[in-house]
Amino acid sequence: MEANTQLNDSRLANAWAELHHHSTNGSPLHADAYRLAFADPEFLFRRETRGIRFQLELLKPDLGQAEQGIESTVVVYGSARFKSPEEAAALLAEAQAGKDAAQIRRAELAVRNARYYDLARQFAKLVAEHSLTQPADQRVYVCTGGGPGIMEAANRGAHEAGAPNVGLNISLPHEQSGNPYITPSLCFKFHYFALRKMHFMMRAKALVAFPGGFGTLDELFEVLTLVQTGKAKPVPIVLFGSDYWKRLINFDVLVEEGTVSPEDLSLFHVTDDPQEAWNLIKAFYGL
Repeated sequence: MEANTQLNDSRLANAWAELHHHSTNGSPLHADAYRLAFADPEFLFRRETRGIRFQLELLKPDLGQAEQGIESTVVVYGSARFKSPEEAAALLAEAQAGKDAAQIRRAELAVRNARYYDLARQFAKLVAEHSLTQPADQRVYVCTGGGPGIMEAANRGAHEAGAPNVGLNISLPHEQSGNPYITPSLCFKFHYFALRKMHFMMRAKALVAFPGGFGTLDELFEVLTLVQTGKAKPVPIVLFGSDYWKRLINFDVLVEEGTVSPEDLSLFHVTDDPQEAWNLIKAFYGL
């Protein structure tokens, strides 16, 4: 038998090859004591192995992005419910044809909010177009939660500029999949919200929050807390849509009641213009 003398050859059995060997040589792949532990989903989904799942969910997206040169991102948050202008217009036409007053009101709201979809698309396109002119190690990539609405709009803007972009999707009880504008090899699916939010921050050089609901608020305030407490380095945090954010949250009350310091309000900026949002980020890093 010829000796294995290559210095870079592995001395350990290839786990995938071993699994394939078992499956093609009569060893059952159903759950039992003899099945390889890492090929046993019933074992991996036990409560006692949750820590292993945490680690896997941390590693897979991290390695996947690193292998493709994704080291710096601009994260875009926002509502999954907002429609594109074209989709909103079609909904309104359908509602008007049906003459249902409640449906017409919902469609008119969709048309009004569709402007945010268009603005998120414009913003992401600005980021992507700039990035494509930079050396590979200085590029920033648009990253979203990978779903519909504002997330789709941002991925779409980057996609239309011809730039790779990232989607960190979440598995939910109702069916959800990555939107069609995410670079396929950069579309990751999570089970744990905590690990997903960690991945948002791991590569984020800036965060832009468009109007959104509970999920957007959760993500925004986690970022603000991490920066405020020094658990994360300061990054530009931009709230897009001044009318929405000023009506939703009276930040001055936090200062008046002494629950935050006046200087904490400088952790974020509010704007209504995609170019201004991008200029704030560029100015922070001297781009």
